[in-house]
Amino acid sequence: MRFSDGLWLTKNGYQVHYASQAYEILPHDNSLTVLATSSAIYNRAMTLGGVTLEITYTATADDTIKVRIVHHKGTLHTMPQFVLHEPDGYAAEITDTGEYIELHAGKTSVRIYRGVQWRVEFLRNGRKLTGACTRSTSYIEEEAFHAQARLQLQTGDRFFNAPADPRTGYTREQLSLDVGECVYGFGEKFTAFVKNGQTAEIWNDDGGTCSEQSYKSVPFCLSNRGYGIFVNSTGRVSFEVGSDTVAKLSMTLPGEELEYYLFGGDTPEDVIVRYTDLTGKPALPPAKSFGLWLSTSFTTDYNEETVNRFADGMAQRDIPLSMFHFDCFWMREFTWTSFVWDENMFPDPEKQLRNLHERGLGVCVWVNPYIAQRAEIFEECLAKGYFLKRRDGSVFQCDLWQPGMALVDFTNPEAYQWFGAQIRKLVGMGVDAVKTDFGERIPTDVVYCDGSDPIGMHNFYTYLYNQCVFEALESVKGKGNAVLFARSATAGGQKFPVHWGGDCSAEYTSMAETLRGGLSLSMCGFGFFSHDIGGFEQTAVADVYKRWCAFGLMSSHSRLHGSASYRVPWLYEEDTPDQPENACAVLRFFTKLKGRLMPYLYAQAARTHETGIPMMRAMVLRYPDDPAVPYLDRQYLLGDSLLCAPVMNAEGTADVYLPAGIWTDILTGEQYEGGRFYRRTCSFLQMPIYAAPDSVIVYGDFRQNTVYDYVQNAEAVIYSLTEGKTAETVVCDSSGKPEITITARRQGGSILVRTTPTDKAFTVRLHGGGSAVLGGAVSEAVL
Repeated sequence: MRFSDGLWLTKNGYQVHYASQAYEILPHDNSLTVLATSSAIYNRAMTLGGVTLEITYTATADDTIKVRIVHHKGTLHTMPQFVLHEPDGYAAEITDTGEYIELHAGKTSVRIYRGVQWRVEFLRNGRKLTGACTRSTSYIEEEAFHAQARLQLQTGDRFFNAPADPRTGYTREQLSLDVGECVYGFGEKFTAFVKNGQTAEIWNDDGGTCSEQSYKSVPFCLSNRGYGIFVNSTGRVSFEVGSDTVAKLSMTLPGEELEYYLFGGDTPEDVIVRYTDLTGKPALPPAKSFGLWLSTSFTTDYNEETVNRFADGMAQRDIPLSMFHFDCFWMREFTWTSFVWDENMFPDPEKQLRNLHERGLGVCVWVNPYIAQRAEIFEECLAKGYFLKRRDGSVFQCDLWQPGMALVDFTNPEAYQWFGAQIRKLVGMGVDAVKTDFGERIPTDVVYCDGSDPIGMHNFYTYLYNQCVFEALESVKGKGNAVLFARSATAGGQKFPVHWGGDCSAEYTSMAETLRGGLSLSMCGFGFFSHDIGGFEQTAVADVYKRWCAFGLMSSHSRLHGSASYRVPWLYEEDTPDQPENACAVLRFFTKLKGRLMPYLYAQAARTHETGIPMMRAMVLRYPDDPAVPYLDRQYLLGDSLLCAPVMNAEGTADVYLPAGIWTDILTGEQYEGGRFYRRTCSFLQMPIYAAPDSVIVYGDFRQNTVYDYVQNAEAVIYSLTEGKTAETVVCDSSGKPEITITARRQGGSILVRTTPTDKAFTVRLHGGGSAVLGGAVSEAVL
């Protein structure tokens, strides 16, 4: 929200009360409590009335400082709460110089200055990260509220009744932005990757990839100066990033209080580790989910025969397939979500699923959290009170999407268990994964079973929905074997992967939108990301489809899915089925490449699960000090050691920046000196994919299934290892457990390679040089 009218004025209708003086600072074991007055206090008469803010700064863990700003304490607390993992008993250090008092959370600290001017600084190792000064921290009243208060006080009614809407005031924090500072995140935002100059409303909506609306809104942002901010509210938080005031990051929340966390780190990756320590780490998806997914598409005609024909067609064309997805019409029209197969289209669903399993395929089905009135289960849910209600006690229903649909109330423990039971029944039939669609357009004029504020539940609803389905899958299939394909999310939703980018169009601009959204989401600790290969809306021309296949297979998860047309590759071949770069050939090539990369990719996935650092990530996370990197949004890192730059134009060119060092194209073998931009022209069987300097990439003996032995007959390739440097990589098994560690060190012109003990044989090769076989009795070699 914007309140300023230039430098001097405030917009009509608002009165801003700024923190002006730290009148009193009280130290505690791991916190500081500040009484901030809205004017400098020079005598006792100035303490009679006026707005004050109680601000508590708490060190909750290393590099984590919680800030709580409160105006009036007596408001009702009905907002649903994010699930946070805050440790107890953190021992902080407090120092007092007389000029200021400082609270230390490891290397990150907050410094509050005494005196008649408000001044707060957040520091790391003594270097200022950001801070608040005069005209920053504030409580804002709407003039109508303020005028009513003044009038009733003048008439002698000191204890006047507040207006009907308790959110007539706003609590705001403004933190300084430095010269050249860039801010990222806020969830899945399809607008410009660097958010400076933008307004970020934390409010989920179903708006596709072409607008400022977001399926996944997260009140977290990350600065390239080495800190992150998380506003701990499920409400409608509004961020202004150098927009209301160009040198400030503003965060505003309706109501009487605002709580946020500041995380410090040596690198942006460290900040994400701290943030996900608090909000949760991504679960590790099963290895099978990293292979190629094929969907029925949405409104296309499909039945048992269609599914079999598609599975046969992929096998006949030697395109390895891992998962098959049944979209909405696995259920009868007008009944979603009924959890009942349409037996006109699928007369024996359990047999169908067995057949797919016998082909080596996993099965995914679509659900949403809405129940259509014509669904058989509607009456049961109605009778048992499982639906959201209006204020008059009637069930909230609408005709948008499904006629007469009602929404499951996941705050009702019985409804939560009931919905999970439906998922477990599907798993019993042979379902392996669930696409949890929708969950964004949640009404606010409703009443929840547990009394939760409907404003807060608008965003938080998706957390409960996806948690319910994920837990149900995990309860049957076990940890490490549950996977969603989720569209909506908020803070903490990263614990229930995978998330995909929503409704994109079949064109190059939408590829770029999708990537921007995915990179912004990854800045908020979401570790695994996918999108609809070929675009969801419309039908792509062949070149868009083929370029998107490369981009899709070089994402953490890869799914072919569309709206009104199929996405099987042979429909894009036109009159060129025998050409070496037709759609089938392109899809086959990149699917097999990803399969070969599984030893590397799954080890990176396990690291994402352990640390929270996203698998698919923006360049600035790894190279924050490179001045060419902050605005790069058409390339990304896939794990620690692969750099990918999708081709997004009909000319077949990709502009890519390589940081310092020697980078190697893993497809062509060509090497490139870093520290500059390159423009590459690529065939359809090419995409710029570079191995980082001083890296080891392990390629597996892939055949058809992404679940295989990642060590036996693998090839570990050492890329551009410089003198005196050591490169190390871990290879996990297909459950994510570390199996071997390979280290390589260049010294005196030769490379010593070692492996931890294993009875499996694999090859180690120096790119452009010699090779050796390790394993069994041989645990080291010199190249």
